[in-house]
Amino acid sequence: MKTLLNTLFVQSQGAYLRLDHETLRVELEGKLRLQVPLHHLGAIVVFGDCLLSPGLMGRCAADGRAVTWLSFTGRFLARLEGPASGNVLLRRAQHNFLDNAPRTLDLARLLVAGKVKNQRTSVLRSARESEHETDRQALEETARVLADVLGHLAVAADLDTVRGLEGEAAHAYFSTFNRMILAEREGLAMSGRTRRPPLDPVNALLSFLYALLLSDCLAALQGVGLDPQVGYLHALRPGRPALGLDLMEEMRPVLADRLTLTLINRRQVTLSDFDKRPGGAVLLNEAGRKKVVVAYQERKKEEVYHHGIQQQAPLGLIPHIQARLLARNLREELAAYPPYLHR
Repeated sequence: MKTLLNTLFVQSQGAYLRLDHETLRVELEGKLRLQVPLHHLGAIVVFGDCLLSPGLMGRCAADGRAVTWLSFTGRFLARLEGPASGNVLLRRAQHNFLDNAPRTLDLARLLVAGKVKNQRTSVLRSARESEHETDRQALEETARVLADVLGHLAVAADLDTVRGLEGEAAHAYFSTFNRMILAEREGLAMSGRTRRPPLDPVNALLSFLYALLLSDCLAALQGVGLDPQVGYLHALRPGRPALGLDLMEEMRPVLADRLTLTLINRRQVTLSDFDKRPGGAVLLNEAGRKKVVVAYQERKKEEVYHHGIQQQAPLGLIPHIQARLLARNLREELAAYPPYLHR
Protein backbone atom coordinates (compact mmCIF):
# COMPACT_ATOMS: atom_id res chain seq x y z
CA MET A 1 0.00 0.00 0.00
CA LYS A 2 1.35 3.40 -1.00
CA THR A 3 -0.57 5.23 1.71
CA LEU A 4 1.61 8.32 1.45
CA LEU A 5 0.00 9.13 -1.86
CA ASN A 6 -3.52 9.01 -0.39
CA THR A 7 -3.28 12.44 1.22
CA LEU A 8 -6.11 14.99 1.00
CA PHE A 9 -4.87 18.59 0.79
CA VAL A 10 -7.52 21.24 1.55
CA GLN A 11 -6.63 24.85 0.68
CA SER A 12 -10.02 26.49 0.09
CA GLN A 13 -10.45 29.02 2.88
CA GLY A 14 -13.63 28.48 4.89
CA ALA A 15 -13.91 24.80 3.96
CA TYR A 16 -15.68 22.52 6.45
CA LEU A 17 -14.72 18.84 6.67
CA ARG A 18 -17.09 16.41 8.37
CA LEU A 19 -17.78 12.72 8.69
CA ASP A 20 -20.86 11.20 7.06
CA HIS A 21 -20.94 7.51 8.05
CA GLU A 22 -17.83 6.10 6.31
CA THR A 23 -17.41 9.08 4.01
CA LEU A 24 -15.54 12.37 4.37
CA ARG A 25 -17.42 15.40 3.06
CA VAL A 26 -15.80 18.74 2.21
CA GLU A 27 -18.28 21.61 2.15
CA LEU A 28 -17.73 25.23 1.15
CA GLU A 29 -20.34 27.93 1.70
CA GLY A 30 -22.88 25.23 2.47
CA LYS A 31 -22.28 23.32 -0.77
CA LEU A 32 -20.71 19.90 -1.17
CA ARG A 33 -17.39 20.21 -3.02
CA LEU A 34 -15.87 16.77 -2.43
CA GLN A 35 -16.96 13.42 -1.06
CA VAL A 36 -14.52 10.54 -0.65
CA PRO A 37 -14.59 7.20 1.24
CA LEU A 38 -12.63 7.64 4.45
CA HIS A 39 -10.72 4.39 4.02
CA HIS A 40 -9.15 5.80 0.84
CA LEU A 41 -7.31 8.44 2.87
CA GLY A 42 -4.08 7.93 4.75
CA ALA A 43 -3.72 11.55 5.87
CA ILE A 44 -5.38 14.96 5.72
CA VAL A 45 -3.52 18.28 5.41
CA VAL A 46 -5.40 21.57 5.77
CA PHE A 47 -4.16 25.10 5.10
CA GLY A 48 -5.28 28.20 6.96
CA ASP A 49 -8.95 28.78 7.78
CA CYS A 50 -10.42 25.28 7.46
CA LEU A 51 -12.64 23.55 10.00
CA LEU A 52 -12.88 19.85 10.92
CA SER A 53 -15.83 18.42 12.84
CA PRO A 54 -15.12 16.81 16.24
CA GLY A 55 -16.49 13.55 14.90
CA LEU A 56 -14.05 13.51 12.00
CA MET A 57 -11.07 14.37 14.22
CA GLY A 58 -12.04 11.65 16.70
CA ARG A 59 -12.38 9.06 13.97
CA CYS A 60 -9.02 10.01 12.41
CA ALA A 61 -7.32 9.73 15.80
CA ALA A 62 -8.91 6.32 16.42
CA ASP A 63 -7.90 5.03 12.98
CA GLY A 64 -4.34 6.38 13.20
CA ARG A 65 -4.99 8.73 10.29
CA ALA A 66 -2.80 11.83 10.57
CA VAL A 67 -4.34 15.30 10.38
CA THR A 68 -1.88 18.15 9.86
CA TRP A 69 -2.62 21.87 10.12
CA LEU A 70 -0.47 24.28 8.14
CA SER A 71 -0.77 28.05 8.13
CA PHE A 72 -2.12 29.91 5.13
CA THR A 73 1.50 30.25 3.95
CA GLY A 74 2.35 26.57 4.49
CA ARG A 75 4.08 26.78 7.90
CA PHE A 76 3.62 23.73 10.13
CA LEU A 77 1.27 24.48 13.05
CA ALA A 78 -0.01 21.28 14.61
CA ARG A 79 -0.66 17.61 14.10
CA LEU A 80 -3.37 15.25 15.38
CA GLU A 81 -2.51 11.71 16.31
CA GLY A 82 -4.08 9.01 18.42
CA PRO A 83 -2.79 7.40 21.62
CA ALA A 84 0.96 6.82 21.83
CA SER A 85 1.96 3.61 20.10
CA GLY A 86 5.03 1.87 18.80
CA ASN A 87 7.81 -0.08 20.42
CA VAL A 88 8.78 1.35 23.83
CA LEU A 89 12.21 -0.24 23.46
CA LEU A 90 12.75 1.73 20.25
CA ARG A 91 11.87 5.01 21.96
CA ARG A 92 14.18 4.10 24.85
CA ALA A 93 17.00 3.41 22.38
CA GLN A 94 16.27 6.75 20.69
CA HIS A 95 16.67 8.65 23.96
CA ASN A 96 19.73 6.68 25.06
CA PHE A 97 21.39 7.44 21.73
CA LEU A 98 21.64 11.09 22.78
CA ASP A 99 24.05 10.12 25.57
CA ASN A 100 26.39 8.35 23.16
CA ALA A 101 28.43 11.25 21.77
CA PRO A 102 30.47 9.24 19.19
CA ARG A 103 27.37 7.61 17.68
CA THR A 104 25.45 10.90 17.67
CA LEU A 105 28.36 12.57 15.87
CA ASP A 106 28.55 9.76 13.29
CA LEU A 107 24.82 10.04 12.57
CA ALA A 108 24.98 13.83 12.26
CA ARG A 109 27.89 13.51 9.81
CA LEU A 110 25.91 11.07 7.66
CA LEU A 111 22.76 13.23 7.66
CA VAL A 112 24.70 16.28 6.49
CA ALA A 113 26.79 14.26 4.03
CA GLY A 114 23.61 12.93 2.42
CA LYS A 115 22.27 16.45 2.01
CA VAL A 116 25.53 17.86 0.60
CA LYS A 117 25.96 14.96 -1.83
CA ASN A 118 22.43 15.45 -3.14
CA GLN A 119 23.04 19.20 -3.44
CA ARG A 120 26.22 18.50 -5.39
CA THR A 121 24.42 16.06 -7.70
CA SER A 122 21.82 18.74 -8.48
CA VAL A 123 24.47 21.42 -9.06
CA LEU A 124 26.49 19.21 -11.44
CA ARG A 125 23.32 18.30 -13.34
CA SER A 126 22.54 21.97 -13.87
CA ALA A 127 26.15 22.65 -14.88
CA ARG A 128 25.92 19.97 -17.57
CA GLU A 129 22.63 21.38 -18.86
CA SER A 130 23.73 25.02 -18.78
CA GLU A 131 23.97 26.89 -22.08
CA HIS A 132 26.06 29.71 -20.61
CA GLU A 133 29.75 29.31 -19.85
CA THR A 134 29.68 31.72 -16.88
CA ASP A 135 26.85 29.76 -15.26
CA ARG A 136 28.60 26.46 -15.88
CA GLN A 137 31.86 27.68 -14.35
CA ALA A 138 30.10 29.12 -11.29
CA LEU A 139 28.19 25.88 -10.71
CA GLU A 140 31.31 23.76 -11.13
CA GLU A 141 33.05 25.95 -8.54
CA THR A 142 30.11 25.39 -6.16
CA ALA A 143 30.43 21.64 -6.75
CA ARG A 144 34.13 21.88 -5.80
CA VAL A 145 33.24 23.72 -2.58
CA LEU A 146 30.66 21.05 -1.72
CA ALA A 147 33.21 18.32 -2.38
CA ASP A 148 35.62 20.11 -0.04
CA VAL A 149 32.91 20.25 2.64
CA LEU A 150 32.37 16.51 2.30
CA GLY A 151 36.08 15.95 2.89
CA HIS A 152 36.02 18.03 6.07
CA LEU A 153 32.82 16.32 7.27
CA ALA A 154 34.55 12.96 7.34
CA VAL A 155 36.96 14.20 10.04
CA ALA A 156 34.68 16.65 11.90
CA ALA A 157 35.39 16.25 15.61
CA ASP A 158 32.16 17.57 17.13
CA LEU A 159 28.55 18.54 16.39
CA ASP A 160 29.28 22.25 16.21
CA THR A 161 31.81 21.61 13.45
CA VAL A 162 29.29 19.47 11.56
CA ARG A 163 26.66 22.21 11.85
CA GLY A 164 29.18 24.80 10.70
CA LEU A 165 30.08 22.74 7.65
CA GLU A 166 26.39 22.30 6.82
CA GLY A 167 26.03 26.08 6.95
CA GLU A 168 29.08 26.54 4.72
CA ALA A 169 27.64 24.14 2.17
CA ALA A 170 24.23 25.86 2.27
CA HIS A 171 25.83 29.27 1.71
CA ALA A 172 27.76 28.05 -1.35
CA TYR A 173 24.76 26.16 -2.72
CA PHE A 174 22.27 29.01 -2.47
CA SER A 175 24.78 31.63 -3.63
CA THR A 176 24.60 30.07 -7.10
CA PHE A 177 21.01 28.81 -6.99
CA ASN A 178 20.07 31.54 -9.49
CA ARG A 179 22.48 29.96 -11.95
CA MET A 180 20.19 26.92 -12.09
CA ILE A 181 17.14 29.05 -12.96
CA LEU A 182 16.59 29.24 -16.71
CA ALA A 183 13.23 31.04 -17.02
CA GLU A 184 12.29 34.54 -15.80
CA ARG A 185 15.65 34.86 -14.08
CA GLU A 186 15.30 38.60 -13.60
CA GLY A 187 11.80 38.50 -12.16
CA LEU A 188 12.50 35.40 -10.08
CA ALA A 189 15.95 36.35 -8.85
CA MET A 190 16.97 34.92 -5.49
CA SER A 191 19.07 37.05 -3.17
CA GLY A 192 20.28 34.32 -0.83
CA ARG A 193 18.15 32.13 1.40
CA THR A 194 15.55 34.10 3.37
CA ARG A 195 12.78 32.77 5.60
CA ARG A 196 10.26 33.95 8.19
CA PRO A 197 9.27 35.65 5.96
CA PRO A 198 10.58 34.77 2.49
CA LEU A 199 11.51 37.93 0.60
CA ASP A 200 11.31 36.71 -3.00
CA PRO A 201 9.30 34.17 -5.03
CA VAL A 202 12.01 31.48 -5.06
CA ASN A 203 12.33 31.57 -1.27
CA ALA A 204 8.53 31.51 -0.93
CA LEU A 205 8.39 28.40 -3.11
CA LEU A 206 11.22 26.70 -1.23
CA SER A 207 9.68 27.44 2.18
CA PHE A 208 6.29 26.11 1.09
CA LEU A 209 7.78 22.86 -0.22
CA TYR A 210 9.93 22.45 2.90
CA ALA A 211 6.75 22.67 5.00
CA LEU A 212 5.14 19.90 2.93
CA LEU A 213 8.28 17.76 3.16
CA LEU A 214 8.54 18.23 6.92
CA SER A 215 4.93 17.08 7.30
CA ASP A 216 5.77 13.90 5.37
CA CYS A 217 8.89 13.28 7.47
CA LEU A 218 6.95 13.69 10.71
CA ALA A 219 4.38 11.19 9.50
CA ALA A 220 7.14 8.74 8.57
CA LEU A 221 8.85 8.99 11.98
CA GLN A 222 5.63 8.62 13.91
CA GLY A 223 4.70 5.70 11.70
CA VAL A 224 7.68 3.69 12.97
CA GLY A 225 7.20 4.79 16.60
CA LEU A 226 9.96 7.40 16.89
CA ASP A 227 9.62 10.69 18.78
CA PRO A 228 9.96 13.49 16.18
CA GLN A 229 11.22 15.95 18.81
CA VAL A 230 14.28 13.94 19.84
CA GLY A 231 16.88 14.64 17.16
CA TYR A 232 20.66 14.57 16.85
CA LEU A 233 21.79 17.14 14.29
CA HIS A 234 19.31 19.88 15.25
CA ALA A 235 19.42 21.11 18.83
CA LEU A 236 16.55 20.12 21.11
CA ARG A 237 14.04 22.88 21.85
CA PRO A 238 10.49 22.76 23.23
CA GLY A 239 8.03 22.26 20.39
CA ARG A 240 10.74 21.79 17.76
CA PRO A 241 10.51 18.58 15.66
CA ALA A 242 14.30 18.09 15.73
CA LEU A 243 14.30 14.55 14.34
CA GLY A 244 11.86 15.57 11.61
CA LEU A 245 14.27 18.34 10.61
CA ASP A 246 17.16 15.85 10.76
CA LEU A 247 15.41 13.38 8.48
CA MET A 248 14.36 15.93 5.88
CA GLU A 249 17.88 17.34 5.34
CA GLU A 250 19.01 14.77 2.78
CA MET A 251 15.65 15.04 0.96
CA ARG A 252 15.52 18.85 0.63
CA PRO A 253 17.59 18.94 -2.61
CA VAL A 254 15.57 16.09 -4.13
CA LEU A 255 11.94 16.70 -3.17
CA ALA A 256 11.94 20.49 -2.73
CA ASP A 257 14.90 22.26 -4.36
CA ARG A 258 14.82 20.32 -7.62
CA LEU A 259 11.04 20.62 -7.84
CA THR A 260 11.37 24.38 -7.35
CA LEU A 261 13.73 24.57 -10.32
CA THR A 262 11.50 22.35 -12.45
CA LEU A 263 8.38 24.42 -11.77
CA ILE A 264 10.17 27.67 -12.62
CA ASN A 265 12.17 26.42 -15.60
CA ARG A 266 9.12 24.82 -17.20
CA ARG A 267 7.10 27.98 -16.47
CA GLN A 268 4.55 25.98 -14.51
CA VAL A 269 4.87 28.61 -11.79
CA THR A 270 5.29 32.28 -12.74
CA LEU A 271 5.31 35.67 -11.05
CA SER A 272 1.51 35.76 -11.20
CA ASP A 273 1.42 32.93 -8.63
CA PHE A 274 2.92 35.12 -5.89
CA ASP A 275 1.66 38.04 -3.82
CA LYS A 276 3.78 40.66 -2.07
CA ARG A 277 2.66 41.56 1.44
CA PRO A 278 3.31 44.67 3.55
CA GLY A 279 6.78 44.53 5.04
CA GLY A 280 8.31 42.86 2.00
CA ALA A 281 7.13 39.28 2.48
CA VAL A 282 6.45 37.33 -0.72
CA LEU A 283 4.02 34.41 -0.54
CA LEU A 284 2.38 31.96 -2.91
CA ASN A 285 -1.22 32.90 -3.60
CA GLU A 286 -4.04 30.34 -3.64
CA ALA A 287 -3.63 29.55 -7.34
CA GLY A 288 0.12 29.13 -6.87
CA ARG A 289 -0.30 26.84 -3.87
CA LYS A 290 -2.68 24.60 -5.80
CA LYS A 291 -0.17 24.23 -8.63
CA VAL A 292 2.64 23.41 -6.24
CA VAL A 293 0.65 20.86 -4.21
CA VAL A 294 -0.38 19.02 -7.39
CA ALA A 295 3.21 19.05 -8.68
CA TYR A 296 4.52 17.84 -5.31
CA GLN A 297 2.11 14.92 -5.26
CA GLU A 298 3.05 13.99 -8.83
CA ARG A 299 6.74 14.24 -7.97
CA LYS A 300 6.24 11.79 -5.10
CA LYS A 301 4.89 9.19 -7.52
CA GLU A 302 8.13 9.07 -9.52
CA GLU A 303 9.99 5.77 -9.17
CA VAL A 304 13.65 5.92 -8.13
CA TYR A 305 16.24 3.31 -7.29
CA HIS A 306 17.07 3.15 -3.59
CA HIS A 307 20.54 1.75 -2.97
CA GLY A 308 19.82 1.04 0.70
CA ILE A 309 17.04 -1.45 -0.06
CA GLN A 310 18.32 -2.22 -3.59
CA GLN A 311 14.99 -1.79 -5.34
CA GLN A 312 12.75 0.77 -6.98
CA ALA A 313 10.43 2.86 -4.82
CA PRO A 314 8.26 5.97 -5.26
CA LEU A 315 9.97 9.16 -4.10
CA GLY A 316 7.03 9.71 -1.75
CA LEU A 317 7.96 6.59 0.20
CA ILE A 318 11.59 7.62 0.71
CA PRO A 319 10.88 9.38 4.06
CA HIS A 320 9.19 6.19 5.31
CA ILE A 321 12.05 3.99 4.14
CA GLN A 322 14.63 6.30 5.73
CA ALA A 323 12.68 6.41 8.99
CA ARG A 324 12.78 2.61 9.16
CA LEU A 325 16.50 2.52 8.38
CA LEU A 326 17.07 5.12 11.10
CA ALA A 327 15.10 3.03 13.59
CA ARG A 328 17.27 0.00 12.76
CA ASN A 329 20.39 2.08 13.32
CA LEU A 330 19.13 3.30 16.71
CA ARG A 331 18.42 -0.30 17.71
CA GLU A 332 21.98 -1.22 16.58
CA GLU A 333 20.64 -3.53 13.88
CA LEU A 334 22.53 -1.39 11.34
CA ALA A 335 26.10 -0.31 12.00
CA ALA A 336 25.52 3.04 10.27
CA TYR A 337 22.58 4.99 8.94
CA PRO A 338 22.55 5.01 5.11
CA PRO A 339 21.30 8.40 3.83
CA TYR A 340 19.28 8.46 0.63
CA LEU A 341 21.47 9.49 -2.32
CA HIS A 342 19.64 10.59 -5.45
CA ARG A 343 21.01 9.81 -8.92
